[in-house]
Amino acid sequence: MYSVEERQKAVDLYLKYGRNAALAIRELGYPKRHALMQWVREYEKTGKLHEKTAGHRGYSEKEKRTAVDFYLEHGKQIKYTLKTLGYPGRTTLKLWIDELAPGNRRVFEGNSTQTRYPDVDKEKAVAALISREGSAAQVAKEFDVRRSALYNWKKQLANDITVPDMEKNQDGGIKVAAIEEAQEIIRQYEENIARLKEENAALDRELYRKRIEVAVLKKAAEVVKKGEGISLEKMTNKEKTLVIDALRKDFPLKDLLHVMCISKSSYCYSHNALSNDKYRELRVQICQVFNENDGRYGSLRIWMALKRNDVVISEKVVRRIMKEEKLRVRCVKRKKYSSYKGEISPAVPNLINRDFHADKPNEKWLTDITEFSIPAGRVYLSPLVDCYDGMVVSWTIGTSPNAEMANRMLSAGIAALQEDEHPIVHSDRGCHYQWPGWIELMEEAQLVRSMSKKGCSPDNSACEGFFGRMKNEMFYKKDWRGWTINQFIEEVDTYIHWYNEKRIKMSLGGMSPLEFRKETSNNSEAV
Repeated sequence: MYSVEERQKAVDLYLKYGRNAALAIRELGYPKRHALMQWVREYEKTGKLHEKTAGHRGYSEKEKRTAVDFYLEHGKQIKYTLKTLGYPGRTTLKLWIDELAPGNRRVFEGNSTQTRYPDVDKEKAVAALISREGSAAQVAKEFDVRRSALYNWKKQLANDITVPDMEKNQDGGIKVAAIEEAQEIIRQYEENIARLKEENAALDRELYRKRIEVAVLKKAAEVVKKGEGISLEKMTNKEKTLVIDALRKDFPLKDLLHVMCISKSSYCYSHNALSNDKYRELRVQICQVFNENDGRYGSLRIWMALKRNDVVISEKVVRRIMKEEKLRVRCVKRKKYSSYKGEISPAVPNLINRDFHADKPNEKWLTDITEFSIPAGRVYLSPLVDCYDGMVVSWTIGTSPNAEMANRMLSAGIAALQEDEHPIVHSDRGCHYQWPGWIELMEEAQLVRSMSKKGCSPDNSACEGFFGRMKNEMFYKKDWRGWTINQFIEEVDTYIHWYNEKRIKMSLGGMSPLEFRKETSNNSEAV
């Protein structure tokens, strides 16, 4: 149960404190009094303590874990655990809990459990007791405490003021000094009562304000698509007005204006403007489309998304509403990664010659490697882009721009080809596309190689355009601090799936590459 060192420490402390068992147990927190006395008698008789106490039984780690888990899963009741399992002792079980689940043992058990109330709650309860109209029992029931506890708190908050005995004159009358002293005590009581009432009212006002602020933040997330962490000071008057209109049934207008930090005149102006705004519902739809696509759509794609939902409106109106709502697509230009290492194989002609139009899928493929630099490190993407509809046929993502990454991408693209499909694969003059492994894969699949001129990015502009759109829509707009390499790789993979399956392309009639490919395939089968 206890080691030799623990028992010896208890015996030494007992003798040090003049054979006072209570002081030793209070300082150590163990053992029971009869156990300590047994150790003392053993030590005084033999001069030492045995390695194991009489009747001690050793428990396995599995039994210890079973007992602790039972205690945690059944209300943290030591008595119930001991009664159900039949082992160990109360002190032993406490030691096991502190060892295997530190911080999870209840300090008080049974009738000794006491509820600790903060001073603020005590002051509110005393203020309610003093200013009550009903009985003290009703106040105790309201605060879920005993009636005696209320009066104890009242004594504590009265600054320990006691009423002295009234000194009397020789004729039996009370001295004037005693009367004045009693009046001073009554005055102090009245001041304390007034202070408690004032503090209680201030707490109620603060609680009411917090309720309004919480309701405002929740409603802002619903009405104007703002997160709950948004600062009220950063919201526009129009956004504040929308929130206030949504909460006027629950709170007075005066209190909402105070919490939202907006004057009544500004609110009335915005309210009238919104009431006469014929595009009010359209604003909500535009904000919804913009947020659903993570802020990647400009006015033209949002206009096309609305058109697909049978909302007919001018693209200029969409552009003006986006400007008024401050919906902007971030665009940042960065230095691009270059994989050119010199000429290591015979030159290949530029068969594409900047003609990126294809009449059918898998006729012309473009490829390149781009770099993403985040605080956690660098990540590289190697895609195959089909000129027919811009679909990313295959892609690989890694932390090193090596030939193995480019070859895996090409192998995945070849696996998706039909027997009669042999597309032209166009790339820049990067070393990855001049290694023997790449050339061997191309020859085995009977694919045709094509390369840009050295340092001439327009020769592969369609692939460069994909990289630019991707970085503007996914990469530049976010702060990547705190992201791991694996998390970022998953984010890039998720974006490419969204790009293929959902992203609207104006050149495809407002459809995504996958939707366009399915529709053209169905039309060709129908013919």
